[in-house]
Amino acid sequence: MMLGEECFYEIRPPPYVGGYGKIRKIRLLMSAATIAAAATECDSEAQSIFKRGGIVYRKSQMAKTDYIELPTGEKIPILYEDRSVLAMDKPRGWMLVPASWQKTSRNLQMAITSSIAAKDFWARSRNLKFLRFVHRLDADTTGILLFAKSLGAVNTFGDLFESRKMEKTYLAVAHGAPKQNEWTCRLKLGPDLDQRGKMRVDAREGKEAETVFRVLQVVGNAALIEARPFTGRTHQIRVHLAESGHPIVGDEMYGSPARKELGLRAIGLAYQDPFTKRRVHIRAPIEEFCRKYGFQAPKL
Repeated sequence: MMLGEECFYEIRPPPYVGGYGKIRKIRLLMSAATIAAAATECDSEAQSIFKRGGIVYRKSQMAKTDYIELPTGEKIPILYEDRSVLAMDKPRGWMLVPASWQKTSRNLQMAITSSIAAKDFWARSRNLKFLRFVHRLDADTTGILLFAKSLGAVNTFGDLFESRKMEKTYLAVAHGAPKQNEWTCRLKLGPDLDQRGKMRVDAREGKEAETVFRVLQVVGNAALIEARPFTGRTHQIRVHLAESGHPIVGDEMYGSPARKELGLRAIGLAYQDPFTKRRVHIRAPIEEFCRKYGFQAPKL
């Protein structure tokens, strides 16, 4: 059995126990210690019944869902999961903190925390008591968002992002046809003091930022571009593309008419698991995103 599994047993008591002939159901929830310890719990329960002359029938295991269901009823696909982290396919319109957003109905962290506290099925089936985002995506950016299952994992995986050991890949739909098929932008970024929440190029006091771009397709007056940011500055891809003369479609803040949704999707994360030391690759589907903007899904 796996950690976090819920198994159901039917117990038929022996003749000398009250209620003979009736079937009593119990639920055993695997402990969060180790698989061996959890198995021992089940074994000892079964042994206790057998010693008294009863019969134990293993009925079923509670299957984990492949999605998170929020209190709103919205289902968010789970792209990857192990004992330390869970990666979801974040939909458009969900925000993460800062605190000024906590009273809105579209705060993803708060919605997940509330769902876990309510013991909703997707969380209960995992014996999940904690889930917190490790990094951030803008509200209108879709795709891979990594959550950790413990505070220790939050810190450990956060260090991977801070130390640039997390490989990130995005797809962006930008205006115009870039003259270069590949280029690297290293413009330093800092906050725009004239507009809250906006970033700007700041060669003197800005923080280092580096993004590698590769043009995958050009259709009409739009380009499908692969973006690989090596740093994690706020709005980094959006500002770097805008400064290259090709703002992202739908990015009104950085020079695009807001006629369409923001054409930016996080499609890949790759890293060496700090606990198991194995290589992990997480991918998000791209077909629907590409089709929405008139492109064919490339092979990446």
